[in-house]
Amino acid sequence: MTQLSLSGVGVQYGATTILTNVTCTIGAGERWGLIGRNGSGKTSLFRLITGAQAPSVGSIARTPGLRYAVLDQHREFPGATTIWEAVAEAFRPLIDLELDLALQANALAEAGAQATKAQLDRYSRDLERFERDGGYTYTSTVDAVLEGLGFNAAAARTTPLVHLSGGERGRVALARQLAIPADVLLLDEPTNHLDLETTAWLEEFLRTSRETQLIISHDRAFLDRVVDHVLHLEDLSAQAYTGGYAAFVQQRAERRLSQQRAFDKQSKSIAREEDYIRRNIAGQNTKQAQGRRKRLSWLPRLTPPPDDTSAMSVRFEPSARGGDQVVAFERASVAIGDRVLLKPFTNWVRRGDVVGLIGPNGTGKTTLLRTIVGVRPPTHGEVRVGGAIQASIYTQDFANVPRDRSIYEVIGALRPMWERGAIQGHLGRVQFSGDEVKRSTSSLSGGELARVALAMMMLDGANFLIFDEPTNHLDVESIEELEDAIESYDGTVLLVSHDRELLRKLVTRVWELRDGEMRVFDGDFVEWEEARAREQATAARRAEDAAAAQREREKEQARQRTRDAQKTKSSGRDARRELERAEARAAELDAEVARLTALLADPATYEGPDGRARAEQLNRELQGATAKLAEAMTAWEAAMEAAGG
Repeated sequence: MTQLSLSGVGVQYGATTILTNVTCTIGAGERWGLIGRNGSGKTSLFRLITGAQAPSVGSIARTPGLRYAVLDQHREFPGATTIWEAVAEAFRPLIDLELDLALQANALAEAGAQATKAQLDRYSRDLERFERDGGYTYTSTVDAVLEGLGFNAAAARTTPLVHLSGGERGRVALARQLAIPADVLLLDEPTNHLDLETTAWLEEFLRTSRETQLIISHDRAFLDRVVDHVLHLEDLSAQAYTGGYAAFVQQRAERRLSQQRAFDKQSKSIAREEDYIRRNIAGQNTKQAQGRRKRLSWLPRLTPPPDDTSAMSVRFEPSARGGDQVVAFERASVAIGDRVLLKPFTNWVRRGDVVGLIGPNGTGKTTLLRTIVGVRPPTHGEVRVGGAIQASIYTQDFANVPRDRSIYEVIGALRPMWERGAIQGHLGRVQFSGDEVKRSTSSLSGGELARVALAMMMLDGANFLIFDEPTNHLDVESIEELEDAIESYDGTVLLVSHDRELLRKLVTRVWELRDGEMRVFDGDFVEWEEARAREQATAARRAEDAAAAQREREKEQARQRTRDAQKTKSSGRDARRELERAEARAAELDAEVARLTALLADPATYEGPDGRARAEQLNRELQGATAKLAEAMTAWEAAMEAAGG
């Protein structure tokens, strides 16, 4: 079923055209990836879809009553003081209703039999609405999303938002949108600030969700895992493709080849027609030439496929070769206060390595980079950079980009001998042109600051490049250009990234920092993924075997308890039967004693010549019966005790 349909949509801001003639249909449950260069109109398209902005031209049809959950780049949570409150804000009506129901319940309890029908009806209606709208499940939903994105759900109830870093606030914003009940989920760069484990959780969450999804992302591996359609924004318009990112790349290449061939064919045809017209417009075939000119004027002209001349052109060229040992760790440890980020570690980075430094967020990867470049010393041991090594670092926060100058002045300060044309040419390589170079760096977006930082790095001539999450603010095309630049770089690279496609293409060694331990894998990232998958499979098998063994132990314990119970039950039955026999025996002997006693008390017993002998016999029998009765009573008492009486 179609949920959203865009027909000939265009967006203009004054004389500036952002989008034109965008047409696509989005069905319920489909997952679309929106890709394109920064500034190509992806965010504007989100606003059009939600109705926050009207198209300048064209139309958008929406299924009535659609509910939207939108993750944008803002990280503010008005009205919330803790992580849990920020994520649960979407359920504010339910939370308020839950509190009101508690007040109503107290009022009904106090009223007792005096409660009015109106009170009872209101409580019944509100309780039904609370259950229908998910009142009994929203808490578990919020907790599950928080845990999936790396938060402790219990601690989140009391952790103040003011204590969070920018990356953590980004994860809170993502959790908030994932928890919202919605029909259409719109996510803008959801994997920014996520580590590999959390990204994997998000992929699975989105793949199993029923909502229609539109996702702006530069993470190619993420797109390939999650989306089933791609909308590529390029040259002010958009083209739809079916499949994930890899399918998009192949289809785009085929489409461009077909478009180029059609353009070349038409261009040759037009050239032949124009040549005929020039040769015959004034001759005896003038009418034919005039007819051809008219037909040619009516011919719709094809356009060539977009070229990549506007993409970045990044190149890193070391000014010196440098030594073979780039960085050496000798029992080096790093700590902040009482928290140990790196336990004693000995290893080295060799010339030509592309080391991928990975690990969960918050493990200390950025701090370790700062230790390598000498910003902070190791707590113990030594971190030594080779004497002929010149390092250049790209930081997440762009701290090395001056904020009080224009873009032009930043590069001019690094190359004071360059003329204006050389500076502008260099900035043109990172997509700054014309008057853009006069902009202050304090006004730049994250993506623009990233390009300035790369422009600065290109001038360093470093033989050791350090990158801390370089893809967070770059579009897909720029990431591919950066990837090519690092691949062709004749130096050493240390790369912190969660972009698996980048890691797969570049990394030759993997350092994994987790819980203070550095694990070194001397193989590329693909091999590391395969090894980790094997480890996880082995661990899963062991866990399943342990769980199966535990289940078998529990079953055996249950069986033993059953046997013991049956044995106890059987013993109880035997004891009760023995007690019954003892009671019967005692009663029988008691009756016998009573009978004999009665006979001995009867005068008739003593009458006649044999009366004396009869009495003596009865007396002996009475003595025997009395002794047996005493034994029977002892047996009865024992049976009573055995039977639990």
